[in-house]
Amino acid sequence: MAEQLHFRDAAAAIGMSQPALSGAVSALEEALGVRLLERTTRKVLLTPAGERIAARARAVLDAMGGLLEEAEAVRAPFTGVLRFGVIPTVAPYLLPTVLGLFHRRYPRLDLQVHEEQTASLLEGLAGGRLDLLLLAVPLGVPGVTELPLFDEDFVLLAPREHALAGRRDIRREELRGLRMLLLDEGHCLRDQALDICHDAGRGAGADVTTTAAGLSTLVQLVAGGLGVTLLPRTALRLETARNEHLATGYFAEPAPSRRIALAMRTGTARAEEFRAVADALREAVRPLPVWLTD
Repeated sequence: MAEQLHFRDAAAAIGMSQPALSGAVSALEEALGVRLLERTTRKVLLTPAGERIAARARAVLDAMGGLLEEAEAVRAPFTGVLRFGVIPTVAPYLLPTVLGLFHRRYPRLDLQVHEEQTASLLEGLAGGRLDLLLLAVPLGVPGVTELPLFDEDFVLLAPREHALAGRRDIRREELRGLRMLLLDEGHCLRDQALDICHDAGRGAGADVTTTAAGLSTLVQLVAGGLGVTLLPRTALRLETARNEHLATGYFAEPAPSRRIALAMRTGTARAEEFRAVADALREAVRPLPVWLTD
């Protein structure tokens, strides 16, 4: 009720009738001896007492959720629902490995996958909507524990006739002056690419064109000759397969890279489960750097 501020919407959200909800609120007000809501013909508002009670109720519900989670984890590890969040620049390339692992080793887990950008995933983790994340780190977020899986290089993707195409010793400063195509704001991969450009001595935003919401579109723009981009190595084979207009270039050591990790709430009751999952995933992805070369 505190979220919707509308009896009909709140009743629908919790699956009870509007009269029953209204009666329950009235009974609670009578039991507490305070008025929780201001009711008018057009809207419902929380009273000051209602705001304080609602805040305390949320804390109680969160604590109860933690208690139930603790009991479930102790009773039967690797069972029940696992709400798994993953960023879009990882999902298409690693999910086949992740899903195969869960199917083989944790068949009693009800895995529910949510593909979202990093900020939304972290919000979901903090609020209890998600349990475990697969994303790029470091995050630097209090209350979040990172479980590193592997590091992967970035490669330069360019039209086949580009001067840097096929090179295996590209220096970062050679990115200066190139027309760089990046993902839209909100994608962590955009921020990582901009950091690489900054390291190369490019000014913030210089010759950078944001043109795509996803990597597949970005790759097609490169194939069309609109510029170059940076791809994580895990995306390379899937995104460039059977496209004769594209070529890759590799950076001289130390190559720019990103770290992929699992992330969980610090202190979660399922910490041991999630650490075991991280260990299993490290083993599952260990061969990836070999077969991801072109």
